[in-house]
Amino acid sequence: MGQIEDLRLFVQVVASGSISKAAGELGIAKSAVSRRLSLLEDRYGTRLVDRSPGHWNLTEPGRELFQRASRVVSDVDDIEDDFLSSGTAPSGPLSISIPRDFGHGFLNAALIDFQARHSDIQLTVDFDDRLVDLARENYDFAIRITETRPEDAITLKLGTVEHCLFASPDYLRQHPAPQSIEDLQQHRLLHFGWARRTVWEFQTQKGKRQQLEFQPALNSNSGAFLLDATIQGHGISRLPDFIVTGALAAGKLVPLLPDIAVPAWGIYLLHAREHRLNRRMRLFAEEIRAACLSGLGNEPQVPAPD
Repeated sequence: MGQIEDLRLFVQVVASGSISKAAGELGIAKSAVSRRLSLLEDRYGTRLVDRSPGHWNLTEPGRELFQRASRVVSDVDDIEDDFLSSGTAPSGPLSISIPRDFGHGFLNAALIDFQARHSDIQLTVDFDDRLVDLARENYDFAIRITETRPEDAITLKLGTVEHCLFASPDYLRQHPAPQSIEDLQQHRLLHFGWARRTVWEFQTQKGKRQQLEFQPALNSNSGAFLLDATIQGHGISRLPDFIVTGALAAGKLVPLLPDIAVPAWGIYLLHAREHRLNRRMRLFAEEIRAACLSGLGNEPQVPAPD
C-alpha cells in the first residue's frame, strides 16, 4: 500500500472512532487495519492512538496528523474528481463559515439556491462570527467582513458593506439628534463587540479622519439584536446596510449625521494558502461573488480565483 492509502486508512479510523468500524466500512479485516495503523506509527516514530480494550483516545500527534492527512486525502480525491469527472456535475463536501447576521440577513437565499442547483455538492454552512483557523480546521472557505484585507489567507473581495448611525423616532423624540461627532458623547451608544471602552472612526466631507472613544451603553455580538434594541429606542447604533434595509423602509429607523461617513468594510471570501481550489470551490466562489455583486450593487475589485 502507498503512503496516501495509509493516510486514507488513518483518516477513516479516526472518523469512525474505532478500528473495527473502520474495517467494516473499508471492507477489510480488523487485524489488517490494526497492523497498518501500527506500521504508520512506526514510520512516524510516535503513538497516534492510545488504544486498549474499552479505551480509545487520539494523541496530540495523532490529532495533528488527522487534520493534515484529511486535507491531503481530500486534495487527492479532488484531483481524481477534476480529471476523471470533468464531464460530470461537481460533487463532494463543501464547508463554509459565514458571519451569522450577514449570512442570515443576506446570503440565505443564495446559499439555498446554490445547493438546489448543485445537489451533488454536500454543502455545510456554519453561521459563526468567530475567526476560524482555515489551515487547521475543516473549512473550505470563510466569509469575513472587516476593515482591512486579511493577510493570513488567500482572499477574494466580494464587495463592501456601508455603515451608518441610526436611532429610532421614539428615541429622537426624547433626545435631541446629534449635530456633530462630539454630540454623540451625550447619547446612549450601542456597540457591536465586547469592549468596555471602544473607538468609532468617522470621515468628514473634507476627508478628515476623526475618532470617538466611548463606553458603550450596550454591547452585543449580534447585529440583529442591536437592530431590535435601536428600534425599541434604547440608543444610537452603528449598523451595516444589509441589516437595516427593511427597518428603514418601514420608518422604524432614522439615519444620523448624513455628512459624516463611516469607512466602508470589505466582504472577503477566504481560503487557506495551503488548500488548492477544487471544482466545487471554484464554482462556489464564482456564484457567491455574483450573488454579492447583484445584491450589494458594488463591483468586487479582484477577479474570481483560478
